Amino acid sequence: MSAPMGNLASLAAAVLQPGFVGTTPPPWIRRWLGEGLGSVVLFARNIVDSEQLAALTATLRAERPDVIVAIDEEAGDVTRIESARGSSRPGNFALGIVDDPALTEAVARDLGTELAAAGVTLNYAPDADVNSNPDNPVIGVRSFGADPALVARHTAAWVRGLQAGGVAACAKHFPGHGDTRIDSHHDLPRIGGDRARLDAVELAPFRAAVAAGVQAVMTGHLLVPALDPELPATLSPRILGRLLREELRFQGVVVTDAVEMRAVADRYGFAGAAVRALAAGADAICVGGERAREQDARHLRDAIVAAVTAGEPLLGQLPGG
Repeated sequence: MSAPMGNLASLAAAVLQPGFVGTTPPPWIRRWLGEGLGSVVLFARNIVDSEQLAALTATLRAERPDVIVAIDEEAGDVTRIESARGSSRPGNFALGIVDDPALTEAVARDLGTELAAAGVTLNYAPDADVNSNPDNPVIGVRSFGADPALVARHTAAWVRGLQAGGVAACAKHFPGHGDTRIDSHHDLPRIGGDRARLDAVELAPFRAAVAAGVQAVMTGHLLVPALDPELPATLSPRILGRLLREELRFQGVVVTDAVEMRAVADRYGFAGAAVRALAAGADAICVGGERAREQDARHLRDAIVAAVTAGEPLLGQLPGG
């Protein structure tokens, strides 16, 4: 299938989920929304309170009514909407200790209701990682716990609750970031264990999330030799296609973790990671936690256009392509 070359930039922009700096959308975001950009992601730097957040999302929708407004709001230690004072809702670890899935579902529903009222449509949560390594520097209390069955039932409850509140859930970090001593913001973690171990531990919460109807899954920048000995999960057709799509039968949106993270950017380049992720089967590219300038988004967009022009099989991943 082909697309007019003049339309490729618009199609490439549609798969990006960029962040930006400030509590109002900068001119470039507003302009891009009119030129094909389909989504933005919000962080604490964009949010003062619920009233301001609602005004911000309304401004975005004035430019594009169907824009996907994403946020990275886990509650607990990772909160964007209450970053100044700390989250008023328990995080995953506390919910796992209590181990009442009905409570977990209620907390997530309450959060989803608040986010939906403020105009948010996608939340990069829940964290579905099994915190099986006590030396993990990045997951820790973001996880429901170290027991796969417990994490699975609370992941499913969180998904049901958030989506009942009106916001799409995004289970992360597929296929599981719990058993590592390395933070993928800084280097490439390696997840050991054979396939039987992965099925019993890391994959159990993601199977539960899919069964609960999760609408999105975020990939992890993780090398998992039992699944693919060469490519990180975000860039692996075996993991995104064969495992997530075919075996787990996930039919929703596959979102990458931020492509500026060093686990992939240091090895494949900032734009190279984005292009490879699309080729592997990702639907949306998260960017802008750190690289939040227009030139960063343009660099990714232009790299995607160049890859398609050069014959890379990416067009099927672009909306309308």
